[in-house]
Amino acid sequence: MKQPIVIGITGGIGGGKTTFSRHLAHCGELVYDTDLEAKVLQNTNESLIEKIKEHFGADIYNLSGLNRAKLAKIVFNNPEKLQVLNSIVHPAVIDDLKRWIKEHSDRKFLFMESAILFEVNLNTLMDKIVVITAPEDVRIARVMKRDGLDEESVRARIRNQMPEIDKIEKADWVFDTDNDILPSQRVDKFLKMINSIYP
Repeated sequence: MKQPIVIGITGGIGGGKTTFSRHLAHCGELVYDTDLEAKVLQNTNESLIEKIKEHFGADIYNLSGLNRAKLAKIVFNNPEKLQVLNSIVHPAVIDDLKRWIKEHSDRKFLFMESAILFEVNLNTLMDKIVVITAPEDVRIARVMKRDGLDEESVRARIRNQMPEIDKIEKADWVFDTDNDILPSQRVDKFLKMINSIYP
């Protein structure tokens, strides 16, 4: 039986990957959002919950679930604590992604969106990778507007990410979202293109 072609979607902050993913979903494609699924797992996966409590204290959870604001304060300026959190969460997400791929093995294509696809070696689970990008000034303006941040805060976030050029060098396809073509039309074109490559 044919296995699905698994395509990773990545790119720096403000590049447009979420918009790209949304249009794929609108076209009926299945997209695994690692950020979203990590949040779900942090409140539903018993083993993961126990490990988070073990490292960050039982009071990191309240009646509503994981206290994200409290956790963010702990890890935000502490690279070691952030590394610990990532080493706990990422394996759970990878296991869940593998389960999801298996569950949807009847599909022709499956898509997975992750801002840190290369950093956590998720690329090893992908057949192909598409990087969604835009010029840095466009990305900064988008994030300032979206998140209500000042320019220096956005630049600091960009500096904390893998350089865009490194992602582009590792990509199979690159989409620059700084143009007049509507994202929906670009996605339609992309789907036609991959369907012609994998008939």
